[in-house]
Amino acid sequence: MIFYNTLYEWTSRDYIGNKEDDKMIQNPIFPGFNPDPCICKKGEDYYVAVSTFEWFPGIPIYHSKDLKNWELLTHVLTDDTEVDLKKLPSAKGIWAPCLTYCEEEGLFYVVYGIMNSMNARYFDVDNYLITSEDITGPWSKPVYLHSSGFDASIFHDKNGKKYIVSLEWETREGYEKPGAICMVEYSREQKEILGYPQRIWRGGTDRGCIEAPHLTRRGEYYYIMCAEGGTGYNHCVTMGRSKNVWGPYEKDPKNPIVTSVPGESYERQDPDHLKPKYYNPDSILQKAGHGSYVELPTGEVYLVHLCARPFVPELRCTLGRETAIQKMMWTEDGWLRMADGSNLAKMEVPESMLCEVPMPQIPDFDDFDSETLGNYYYAPRMMPQHFADVNVRPGYVRIRGQESRTSLNKVSILARKLTSVYARVTTKMEFVPQVHQHSAGLILYYDNMNYINLRKYYSETLGQSAISIIHLENGEKTEFLNTRIPVEDKPIYLRLYIEGRRSWFEWSYDNVQYEKIGKVFDTTRFSDEYCKYGEFTGTMVGITCADRIKHQRYADFDFFEYLADKTKGMN
Repeated sequence: MIFYNTLYEWTSRDYIGNKEDDKMIQNPIFPGFNPDPCICKKGEDYYVAVSTFEWFPGIPIYHSKDLKNWELLTHVLTDDTEVDLKKLPSAKGIWAPCLTYCEEEGLFYVVYGIMNSMNARYFDVDNYLITSEDITGPWSKPVYLHSSGFDASIFHDKNGKKYIVSLEWETREGYEKPGAICMVEYSREQKEILGYPQRIWRGGTDRGCIEAPHLTRRGEYYYIMCAEGGTGYNHCVTMGRSKNVWGPYEKDPKNPIVTSVPGESYERQDPDHLKPKYYNPDSILQKAGHGSYVELPTGEVYLVHLCARPFVPELRCTLGRETAIQKMMWTEDGWLRMADGSNLAKMEVPESMLCEVPMPQIPDFDDFDSETLGNYYYAPRMMPQHFADVNVRPGYVRIRGQESRTSLNKVSILARKLTSVYARVTTKMEFVPQVHQHSAGLILYYDNMNYINLRKYYSETLGQSAISIIHLENGEKTEFLNTRIPVEDKPIYLRLYIEGRRSWFEWSYDNVQYEKIGKVFDTTRFSDEYCKYGEFTGTMVGITCADRIKHQRYADFDFFEYLADKTKGMN
C-alpha cells in the first residue's frame, strides 16, 4: 500500500542496495535505542543482549546465525514485580547486561544491574545473576551479587571457578573517578560472592572513565576488555592481558582497539562522560565503545559495540546509543585488532564466511490481529500487558488509561524504538473522553520530562471532544490551545512525521485528507545531550492513554504503522 502526502511519498522502509553492499554488514546492526551490547554463542546461534534502563520488557535478546541478519527473539526480564522499576528516575533501571553461555553446565547466564540512584554521583546499583537452560527462558530467581559498582559481568574459567568483574564506583575526594575495575570470585554452590571485590585494572589508556569490563581466556592468557573515555565522544574499547586471572594485566600497546576518535588523550581527571570536544567529523559512527567479542568456527572474530549517530553541528543523538559490529583478527603476538588494521569504527563491515540465514523482521504495520502483543513494544517501568489488551476487542489494542505521562509510576504508553530520524507514524483511534482528565493519542517520547503528544481529550471550553498538542521540554509544559481543534467522537487517524530536524503532527477522519496541527518541533532536542533529566536512552514513538481520575477509561487503536527510511542519514 502506498500513502501520499503533499510533501512526501512513502512506500516501504526496506532498502535494496547494490550487489557490493549486499556483501557487507551495514552498521548499526541494531539502530535506535540499543546500548551496551554483549554477545555470546551456543552452537550455530549467536545472541546479543542490550540495556533497557526504565523500559519493560527488560534486556532484549537479538538472535542471528550469520552475524548479518538479526531478529528480536525474546526478552530476559518480563516480571515487573520481581524487578520493580516503578518510581525510578529516567535513565535508571536495567543497566549493561552480560550474557554468557557456560557449555560445561549447559546454562545461559545473565548478569545485570539495577541502577537505583545517581544522586551526588554515588551511583547506587544492585547487581544480580540469573540462569536458564534455554535463551527464551524460564529464567531462575535473581541471585544478589553486590552493589560495589556497575557494568558487572561474569567469567567462567576452565577450572570451574567463576568471577564477577565490575567497575568499582569511586566517590572519595582526591581519588580518580569513576574508579578501577574490580573482581571477586563467585560460588555457584553458595550463590554468593566470596569476600570483597579486589582492584585488578585501571585501564589501557589515559582517557579515563573506565567501565564495561569483560574477561575472557584464550590460550595461556586472560584478556580483559573495557570501555574507556566515558560513554560519549571519547569512548573506546581497550584490552589488557595476563597469565594470572588476578593480574597484573599488561596494556595492549595499540590501545584503543576500536574507537570513533583515534589518537591519544588524557582525561583521567574529567569524570564527565559526553566530552563533545572529541567529536570526529571524519566518522559517521560516534561514541564507539563498550564492546564484547565472539570467535566463529571459521576462525573469524567479530566485536559488537555501542555507537551513536548525532545531528551535526548540534551533536545531539536523537536515536540514542545503538549497536554496531566490527570484524576483528588476532595478531601473531596475541592481541585483538580490527581486521583492516585500523581502530576506527566503520559503517560497513565484511560479512563472515558463515552461510547467510535471513531472519524475521519487525513489521512496519501492526493491525493487532494477533492474540499476543508484539515483542517489539515497550512501556516505561511496567510490562505493557498491564494496560494493553489485544484480546478484549479482536483486531484492536485496548489501552487503559492511568497516570499522566510525566509520572514515574503507572503510565500507559505503548511504544517502539525510533530507528531513523526519517519516519512516518500513523494510528487509527477510537476514544470518547468524558472529562478533561481523559486523554489518548500519539506520542514522540524521550522521557517523562520530554515528549510531544497529539491527544484527544474533553474540552470544557468547547463543551465537546477536541485535539491539541502537549509539549514537555525539560519538565516545562506547553499546551498549544491556540491550535486546538474540535472533533467528533468517531474514529480518527493521527499521524506523526519525523523529517530530520523537523517533526510535526497531522490528523484525518478518512486516512486520505490529512490536516496539519500545531507547530514544527525540533527533533534534535529529543536526545541525551539536550535533555536535563535523563541520559543514556533514546527516543520512542507510540500510542498512549491517560485517565487521571479512576484509571479505567480506555482507547481502542485499530493499527499502528511505523514507516522508516533507512537510506537517509542524520542531516
